Amino acid sequence: MMEIKSWMEQIIQSPDRYAIPVMTHPGIEMLGYSVREAVQNGEVHARAIKALSDKYPSKASTVIMDLTVEAEAFGCDISFPEEDMPHISGKLVDASTVERLKVPSLAAGRIPQYLKANRLAAGMIDTRPVLAGVIGPFSLAGRLFGMSEIMTGCYLETGAVELLLEKCTQFILSYATALKQESGCAGIVIAEPAAGLLSNDDCLQFSSRYVKRIIESVQDEQFMVVLHNCGNRGHCTDAMIQTGAAAYHFGNAANMTEALAQCPADALVMGNIDPVAVLQMLPPEKVKEKVTQLLEETAPYPNFVLSTGCDVPPHVSPENIRAFYDALAAFNQK
Repeated sequence: MMEIKSWMEQIIQSPDRYAIPVMTHPGIEMLGYSVREAVQNGEVHARAIKALSDKYPSKASTVIMDLTVEAEAFGCDISFPEEDMPHISGKLVDASTVERLKVPSLAAGRIPQYLKANRLAAGMIDTRPVLAGVIGPFSLAGRLFGMSEIMTGCYLETGAVELLLEKCTQFILSYATALKQESGCAGIVIAEPAAGLLSNDDCLQFSSRYVKRIIESVQDEQFMVVLHNCGNRGHCTDAMIQTGAAAYHFGNAANMTEALAQCPADALVMGNIDPVAVLQMLPPEKVKEKVTQLLEETAPYPNFVLSTGCDVPPHVSPENIRAFYDALAAFNQK
């Protein structure tokens, strides 16, 4: 098994910069599959991850950032567009029904297919670590309870919200443990974007203390946790750091140099090229300019890892992906 701590130290000590974009959709498209096929079939998903690892020099491989998988396991209704990510229809619980909500098993919904995707991908890719993905507790609770409802519930129905967060944490921890013990992956990305809607103090209370429990249970020298919060504009970076994650992943709303100045020097800090406004919408030469600018701004920080601010969407051109990596290669040659 890979010593992920040594892998992190090698990144920090190297004079070169590395890239780990959150990217699977281009691999799906390369193989001629639909998004719906990939999110429902673990083998298709794994083959897409492998295709990208063969084509691009990412320092690690990542899975699709699908924020419906755990909610579906709890019982949410999910719609599956052919060429877009799944969507949740409605909400599952309110303050009066949280107590009756059962924590599902890992046999529920598409969890087995995602475990399969990670296991197959880790088995096929031996040149770099594979990072699995799970949703964060507050983001999952918001999908079960309703986002507007949970934002007011944090203040008006605190007991019900905290009970729901406890159940969400129990399930995510069981899922993360299975990924650690059975998949061969080197870590997980915990996607907690909804926590960015909270103040720093509220993020500590309703997100970070639950995330910290997961991290303390699974993170070690062989298995890392990357905490992703693309809703953070910089106002709750401290709350993210309090979780003790090995790496922190920022969205395009954050200022990367400010984030790097706050984060521990021995943690990887990843971000934050806008996957839509830059990678999807700009021409290749402008993508290269944006990536180069970010690399120059973050040059004083050896723990910086170039990434996208969130999951790369469908239909990003191969020319733009190549421009992303070409900018990195050119920067490293200076």
